[in-house]
Amino acid sequence: MKATVKRAIAVAIVAVFALTGCTQADDSLASQYENGSGQGYISGDGAFTEIAPADRGEPIEFSGPSADESTISSSDFDGQVHVVNFWYASCPPCRAEAPDIAALSAEYSEVPFLGINIFDNVETAQVFESKYGVEYPSIFDAKTNSVQLAFATAGAVAPNAVPTTIVIDRDGRVAARISGRIADTSILAAMIDTVVAEQQ
Repeated sequence: MKATVKRAIAVAIVAVFALTGCTQADDSLASQYENGSGQGYISGDGAFTEIAPADRGEPIEFSGPSADESTISSSDFDGQVHVVNFWYASCPPCRAEAPDIAALSAEYSEVPFLGINIFDNVETAQVFESKYGVEYPSIFDAKTNSVQLAFATAGAVAPNAVPTTIVIDRDGRVAARISGRIADTSILAAMIDTVVAEQQ
C-alpha cells in the first residue's frame, strides 16, 4: 500500500474519532477490534456521571423526525426534566435494558423519555418497541446523525457508546449520563430524582 494511501486512511480514522467525541471508551473499541468481536458498537461499561448545576454546559438544541414523520425538537421539552436514550434494535445491551427503561418511563410519567435511534428504519424500530413495551417516541437519526452531533459537540458527556442514557435538566443542559447498559434502574431513577428536585 502506498504511503499516501496509508496517510489518508490514518487521517480518516482520526477524523471519525474526533467527530464521535472519543474518550476512554475508544480503548474498548480498539480492544474489540483487536479481539475480532465485530460487534459494531462501542460497549460502554455502565459508568455514570452526574454534573453539578454550576458545571453544566450550554443547552443542547436538536430536532429530527419521529416514526410518523412529525418533527420532535428539544424545544418540545422546554422547562422539563427529560431523559434521552441512544439506541438501535440489533444492539445487544440496548435489548437487555429496554424493558427496564420502558418500565421506568411508565413510573416517571411526569418526566418525558425520548429515544434517539441511530441506525434503524421505522419498521425495525417499531418491532423492537412493541416487543419490549417501549411507548415513548424516538427520533430517527440515521440519515443525518444531527442529534448525535448535537450531543457530541456538547463536550465531555457526548454519547460515544450505545446505549447511552442522558438526563437533561429544565434548562436543556446535560445533568447526568450513563454510558452503556444501565446496570440497575435505581441508578437512573436516583439521577432523575436529583434533577427533578433542583430548584427552578
